[in-house]
Amino acid sequence: LENNALQLEQTAQEGAWREMAKQVAHEIKNPLTPMKLSIQYLLHAYQSNPGDIEPLLKRVANTLVEQIDNLSSIANEFSTFAKMPRAENQTILVNTLVGSVFELFSNEASEMMELNLEQPKEEFYVFADRNHLMRVLNNLIKNAIQAIPDDRKGQINVSLFKKHDAAIVRVSDNGTGISDDKKDKVFVPNFTTKNSGTGLGLAISKNIIESVSGRIWFETEINVGTDFYIELPLVEINEMEEAIT
Repeated sequence: LENNALQLEQTAQEGAWREMAKQVAHEIKNPLTPMKLSIQYLLHAYQSNPGDIEPLLKRVANTLVEQIDNLSSIANEFSTFAKMPRAENQTILVNTLVGSVFELFSNEASEMMELNLEQPKEEFYVFADRNHLMRVLNNLIKNAIQAIPDDRKGQINVSLFKKHDAAIVRVSDNGTGISDDKKDKVFVPNFTTKNSGTGLGLAISKNIIESVSGRIWFETEINVGTDFYIELPLVEINEMEEAIT
């Protein structure tokens, strides 16, 4: 009995480590492709018109630095604590965050892929971990792009708007949609509609959003597309400043 108990404990530990390794690998892999495309786009722009490269260089550099910091944070926390980074919540301007993540993916636009961003003039502040929210947006936009069939021109729309006392981020695609038998599994760990990937991204995203009293959900129609929504409670910046002082 003692040997069986030890074997069960060892098996559980090994399983937990495997799941953790999958989770970290998934989160690290998400930004790598758009980062590579950003550098290739910058190089092409430099070769075509080096005289006008400075504004583009600053935008791409800032976006890459943010993503590299995000990856570094994940790697450091994993090597030290063997778990995902603890949340460091702060007041965040969602408009800037959404714009930064979209800028990274916008270089994937082509004749077969159109990406659009709709931002309001009003500024929306939330209380959350910046890197965690960036990870969620990375995952949703990447999933939206991968949902487009090869024979269809992609239409990816990212929008930010207000509803009642919450900021809503919507990521829409015109992809294949999610079938009824898979809808209940979308936020389940290890579920994926793709041929590759660990299937942990949306489960992690759900935990991140719900940990800051938000919610995430989707609406879908087969062969028409899917809309993913993130809802985050708004905070008044004046109230936050008064609380700090």
